[in-house]
Amino acid sequence: MRLSVIGCGYLGAVHAAAMASIGHEVVGIDVDERKIASLSKGDAPFFEPGLQEILSEGLASGRLRFSTDMADAAGAAVHFVGVGTPQQKDGYAADMTYVNAAVDALIPHLAAGDIVAGKSTVPVGTAATLAERVTPTGATLVWNPEFLREGWAVQDTVDPDRLVAGVPAGADGERAADILREVYHPSVAKGTPFIVTDLATAELVKVAANAFLATKISFINAMAEIAEVTGADVTTLADAIGHDARIGRRFLGAGIGFGGGCLPKDIRAFSARAEELGRGESVAFLREIDAINMRRRDRAVDLVVDAFGGSVYKKNITVLGAAFKPHSDDIRDSPALDVAVRLHGLGAWVTVTDPEAIENARRVHPQLNYVEDRDEALRAADAVIVVTEWDEYRRQLDPAHAATLATGRVVVDGRNCLDADAWRAAGWDYRGMGRP
Repeated sequence: MRLSVIGCGYLGAVHAAAMASIGHEVVGIDVDERKIASLSKGDAPFFEPGLQEILSEGLASGRLRFSTDMADAAGAAVHFVGVGTPQQKDGYAADMTYVNAAVDALIPHLAAGDIVAGKSTVPVGTAATLAERVTPTGATLVWNPEFLREGWAVQDTVDPDRLVAGVPAGADGERAADILREVYHPSVAKGTPFIVTDLATAELVKVAANAFLATKISFINAMAEIAEVTGADVTTLADAIGHDARIGRRFLGAGIGFGGGCLPKDIRAFSARAEELGRGESVAFLREIDAINMRRRDRAVDLVVDAFGGSVYKKNITVLGAAFKPHSDDIRDSPALDVAVRLHGLGAWVTVTDPEAIENARRVHPQLNYVEDRDEALRAADAVIVVTEWDEYRRQLDPAHAATLATGRVVVDGRNCLDADAWRAAGWDYRGMGRP
């Protein structure tokens, strides 16, 4: 099948390459000329495991190409819209500028029978509004939300755990659902759940999923706040309650909280949309979820400051991690960088290292010191703080080896990912998040 993908950022570039990898003919379209030039040469503009390989394979096969000209989308059976919906600069609501612009630019190139499949995370009600503009062309607008995890985005696209298709009522909707089944045939054939619903439910599925994950993360971080004043161990607590099948252990890792380009802005946009609908009280708890999340960054900084008796002025602090999560170079709303910048603001000499995100971090926060080599970053450190749980830090860094490089012996475990006993045995003053 011939497909177009409008928007070639974290979502669109992966989706385009993944669709080509399962046999479709795909054109990816974006207004960013530098991004399109990079993708056309086979260079992934961001780090995502597996993307470089399927990007190169798709281009070599001739099934994948990229363009800045929306006219190149003409003739595709399905047009996926995956542009960004950032938080508005003057409020919590989602900025729909890019979605509206993408659909408006696509409309002149649509033909009767085409499917326009929204993948962006949008406020509920968006699809119904867009459908009023798309339907007169004879095309059908549907909503097909993505559930990608950065670091596993290729896997989640090629082999998703579920597929959701929000379609209009009637024959056009049934036909659109059948076409999407063809698009995702390998997954459908292996029994992946394919859930057909109305447009509003499909929009809500994504934001509800992100709101639930954010709630679970902030819940255990709220328990960490209680543990810190009672002497309890939040990690053992999470293990104990995680054995309850109704709760589960995943996403119960206390630490400095969530970040990235999805969860923070999505829960804020959800709150804003609920207020617009007159149901703000239904998701009022999300405001506290957000507040808990931000407080954990404060706590990580406090742990470092407290280790030095109240001041980090002129202390050498090594920050292990810059990306908001491992297996990514994404620094959007990164708790790791936020902590680094706060420590710098308190007068510390901050050295940041990360396997993939240094260049992105340097462009946004040039005031920090960046070192690519982990061991070099540790040299002469008065304190070390782990803020992104890369394997290079949580599994491959031997505390005895680290002690031969650092000057001080303070380690703050911002992700509760280190073996506390091993670090203490090696002479380190170990401080975790919600751990005694």
